[in-house]
Amino acid sequence: MAMELQPSTMQQKFLPGETENHLIIAVSSDRGLCGGIHSHISKAVKASILEKEDKSNVKLIIIGDKPGPSFRGMWMISGGAIFSDKIMFSINDYGRKTPSFQDASNVASALLGSGYEFDTGEILFNRFRSVISYKTTSQPVFPVNVLAESDKMTIYDDVDSDILRNYSEFQLASILYSTMMESNCSEQSSRMTAMDNATKNAGEMIDKLTLQFNRTRQAVITRELIEIISGAAAL
Repeated sequence: MAMELQPSTMQQKFLPGETENHLIIAVSSDRGLCGGIHSHISKAVKASILEKEDKSNVKLIIIGDKPGPSFRGMWMISGGAIFSDKIMFSINDYGRKTPSFQDASNVASALLGSGYEFDTGEILFNRFRSVISYKTTSQPVFPVNVLAESDKMTIYDDVDSDILRNYSEFQLASILYSTMMESNCSEQSSRMTAMDNATKNAGEMIDKLTLQFNRTRQAVITRELIEIISGAAAL
């Protein structure tokens, strides 16, 4: 599925040769039987990393257990670099209940409390479009310094660092909550569609097996009748 980049006026500016730290947050879940929901997130993460010029400074946060095995595998990219060790942390036991704002706040607090300073960031998730379709989407997130230098923030005379940090955490939690709800809705609709297709396929298989069983039984009965009639005629 194609990536959909959200427009934004905030951008981080870098000097030539300056190192950029990239953050990718992959939103998935612990539950399966929902079609290609999780595999599309894994492919989007791989594609995003491959697009980076400096792949050594990429960190991952995984929400949900399903994509974990793919991310922890030995991913080989151009130049022979391995990025299976780029996972900062993962959130397990997620997706069995409807996501809450507290779940998003916990992820945001864990990220900001880790001390990791990123220059560019994005959240990869599945955006709900209809009951039968979704779109794997990239939502940008910004560090505290970019928020402080944005046009909307410069209208204030003085913004305390604690206030700015709290605003950054709330902003990140709000975006995470939105993407979690979109992903959850996409997953539920995809699971419903997958189970409906599985039910239809199972019904068709049962009908075919029933027909095959009846034909086989009829053939056996016919053969036995022929043997009985042939034996009676011989007498």
